[in-house]
Amino acid sequence: MVQSIIMAGGEGSRLRPLTCNRPKPMVPMLNRPVMEYTVELLKRHGINEIGVTLQYMPQEIQNYFGDGSGFGVSMEYFIENTPLGTAGSVKNAKGFLRDTFIVVSGDALTDFDLTEAIRFHREKGALATIVLTPVEIPLEYGVVITENSGAIRQFLEKPGWGEVFSDTVNTGIYILEPEVLKYIPEDTKFDFSKDLFPFLLRENMPLFGVNLRGYWCDIGSLKQYQEAHFAAMEGKVNLEVRTASAGNGIYTGENCRIDPAAIIKAPVIIGADCHIGPGAVVGPHVVVGNGCRVDNNASIKRAVVWNGSHVGKQAEIRGAVICGRVTIKDGAAVFEGAVIGEESIIEENARVKPNTNIWPHKLVEKGTVVDTHLVWGTKACRNLFGTDGVSGKVNTNLTAECAAKLGAVYGTIAGSGATVLVSSDYHRSTKMIKSAIIAGLMSVGVMVTDGGTLVTPVHRHAVRAVAAKGGIHVKSSAADPETININFFTANGAMISRDMERKIENQFERDDFQRKTKHQVGVATYMPGLTESYIRSLLDMVCRDDIRKEQYRIAAILPGDSLQSIAPCVFGELGCELVNFAPGTGHIMENSPEIAGGRPDGYAEFEQMMTVAEKIAPELAGTGADMGVVFDSNAEHVILIDGSGRILDEPLFTALMSAVILDSSRDPVVAVPVTGSRVVESLAEIRNGKVIRTKTSPVVFMHETMKPELIAAQGQFNQSVVTFDAISTVVRIMDYMAARDTDLVDIIAALPEINMIKKETDCPWTAKGRVMRKLIEESSGQEVELLDGVKVYHDNGWALVLPDAEEPRYHVYSEGYSYEFAESLADFYIDRINQLKNS
Repeated sequence: MVQSIIMAGGEGSRLRPLTCNRPKPMVPMLNRPVMEYTVELLKRHGINEIGVTLQYMPQEIQNYFGDGSGFGVSMEYFIENTPLGTAGSVKNAKGFLRDTFIVVSGDALTDFDLTEAIRFHREKGALATIVLTPVEIPLEYGVVITENSGAIRQFLEKPGWGEVFSDTVNTGIYILEPEVLKYIPEDTKFDFSKDLFPFLLRENMPLFGVNLRGYWCDIGSLKQYQEAHFAAMEGKVNLEVRTASAGNGIYTGENCRIDPAAIIKAPVIIGADCHIGPGAVVGPHVVVGNGCRVDNNASIKRAVVWNGSHVGKQAEIRGAVICGRVTIKDGAAVFEGAVIGEESIIEENARVKPNTNIWPHKLVEKGTVVDTHLVWGTKACRNLFGTDGVSGKVNTNLTAECAAKLGAVYGTIAGSGATVLVSSDYHRSTKMIKSAIIAGLMSVGVMVTDGGTLVTPVHRHAVRAVAAKGGIHVKSSAADPETININFFTANGAMISRDMERKIENQFERDDFQRKTKHQVGVATYMPGLTESYIRSLLDMVCRDDIRKEQYRIAAILPGDSLQSIAPCVFGELGCELVNFAPGTGHIMENSPEIAGGRPDGYAEFEQMMTVAEKIAPELAGTGADMGVVFDSNAEHVILIDGSGRILDEPLFTALMSAVILDSSRDPVVAVPVTGSRVVESLAEIRNGKVIRTKTSPVVFMHETMKPELIAAQGQFNQSVVTFDAISTVVRIMDYMAARDTDLVDIIAALPEINMIKKETDCPWTAKGRVMRKLIEESSGQEVELLDGVKVYHDNGWALVLPDAEEPRYHVYSEGYSYEFAESLADFYIDRINQLKNS
């Protein structure tokens, strides 16, 4: 015998406004609650004893399904008073579970062969079996890799693209033995994918994955909700449609009146007791609920209309979802991706623009054009976080209103009364956005410390110095003069984690914040002197006298007002001659306050910074400079040129900094991304040291360098101090040179030879997961590392295949005993990616 648990506690916040008045499993799919199809699937496979876990609006589900007898099954309910997580909610039903049981979601749509999954589970003698399936874009799911036997080798919950090892994902359907319950704690939030399965994998318990073909859709977004309807209407999923078929893909319910002059285009499903007027056009890909009225000459295409709604004369609905008992009056129009909440009224000739959500019980007045959500949720920043915080074009898709809302959301998470440091660079647009963020923070009761104009490394230092709960820094984007970036920081000055980014995104989407009353709003206080505090702290970490004796001459590119004010103070205190270099003039501009030629577009991007470095490198050797430095305008990144005019590329720079850190630490240990050369390991071995490999994500790398054990091993001037801090990096190198009475040319010459190459190739988003899975399968028997991307070790080198997080492309890094071998290795994987993406 097999029992089942349906997890039906979901609130469905990402489906709002569909779920404002109902739990997610009760959202209609082809005019029936989506959970009803789950019950039918279980029954079809002989599973009739069903437990249901509930939390959000449980009475809605209990009232509809009752004891299950009306659906040919037996149902019991288990309600969580506080969230227990996916596994914790099943543990809550332990008294019900006696036999092998299958866990399914009440808000996913599938026609999987559950009998086949149960057979596999029993044949393998598994304690737990995860049902897997391939998807095109696996970012929002748990990615799973199995051995040929089906034994699970590795999995990762909601990965970034660098962690997408496969296109095979966890569907949230599990076959489990009751013994597994003893590994789930009582009355504790505990998840299957985050907690239980990693535990079983670590303990080498029989954990398997079965790959099933068929239809599966986790209805987690409005887009997926519509796509599931279209798939069902096209016959891509095996569902029972309980309305009469008129033939040719047209289904109509009882007492449905369709005027002979109406035009019905398949596929279409029209519920019971509907009236379609003359000249009305319904379809294709339309579901109309029970009791709806579509008046003369109205037009509905690729849309879902719930029960009891009224579409007036000559009204248009295109690609939208119309919830229950909505009135769309004459001549009104609702366009692609829009959602109209229950019992709302769209008056005559009003227009609801694409991707606009109207919450329940709202009135859109006659002739109004709505292009932002009602209850306010503008979608201007709907894809909030990228690789450099929140970015957008000023007053286009990143407005003051959006920034104020971001401030309110972050402030809500920080907590009323918390202190948050806010700063910006020198540009007036970033100052405008900063002011809006401050207003949003104050509106939810946060105390704001206004740091004024800072560069990011100073801001990060200041967050710690003023003991703030967190920080927000607004800066100009180097890649696009019309774009700005908003960075969020934790109390220790690190960039916030991806989990925190998701939390901000979710609360931003839900408008989940509460403004305070007049007497509860926060206070903003300006705090001067933060840059001076940063400079003092930096200088206290080095031996100033040793550096002063060397009288280093530094030729620099100093873009931006902030950097031109900070750098002279730091290097002047260290007795260095800091001069601005003018590319193309063949000489150093003594004490020049400006850069000849101005600041190039995209200055902060490494490739463009490298272009500037290549211009000045040939001229540097004849100037007597000990070092050339090319900074970005926000003082986060730097490219170094030694006294001979040699540019330090990324691999060489990483090796240099690793040597400096290993030689200067109390205990020789250094953190290095997976893209770094194996030379770092040889440097550590010579020094009896240790290398910690990290993911390439700047957030992950920064958090790794800030771990207390690493800071304790490295000492005061630890790696976190120089991470994304260009001025600190240069000062650290000068301190190292002075302590050893050597120069940068000799330090570089003492490093082992590095033969590395980086290439890239385009790859559609929909093929990325498949390409990664195939590469892993083909590498069976070789040494493979899956920390970030797929790193395959060969006899004379290695190659790393890394998906780009924001673009439809792959990066390939390779290293070999010679440059020619590294290039051939990179070319091999570039060719293989191109073959696999087209297969």
